[in-house]
Amino acid sequence: MSLYWGTMHLITDRLLVGTIDDAREPPAVIGTLLLVAEEFTIEPAAWVDYCRIPITEFAEADPGTLLQAIEWLEQRVPESRALVCCRAGMSRSVSVVMAYLCCVAGMTYADVLNLVMARRPGAMPLPNLQSAVEQVRLLRLAA
Repeated sequence: MSLYWGTMHLITDRLLVGTIDDAREPPAVIGTLLLVAEEFTIEPAAWVDYCRIPITEFAEADPGTLLQAIEWLEQRVPESRALVCCRAGMSRSVSVVMAYLCCVAGMTYADVLNLVMARRPGAMPLPNLQSAVEQVRLLRLAA
């Protein structure tokens, strides 16, 4: 399987990042769709399990919002290929996938950053993401 499908980028075998256009017309191999772009809404494809968790473009990463997104993904990724989308598929979607891999898959932030930068050229994680991920880890431990 290619790491690049049009404007979508395969980060792991179950997690892809993509653009708003990908969210509007996902391929049939996508079973789960998380839209994190605050400025867009879509009518999801009939076959996808869909959620919208708005994140402001270029804003600092918010631990509460990241927690909500990764908990939603955590319930679905083991069973379905998930596409996380924002406007350009470079910042907010990448940041959510990074938080998921750190907090659910147990990867280090440095390893996740290296993986994402290799698989999504031009990726730009949200400001303060590493600190927000650490806060999410603590929230999950306290729960």
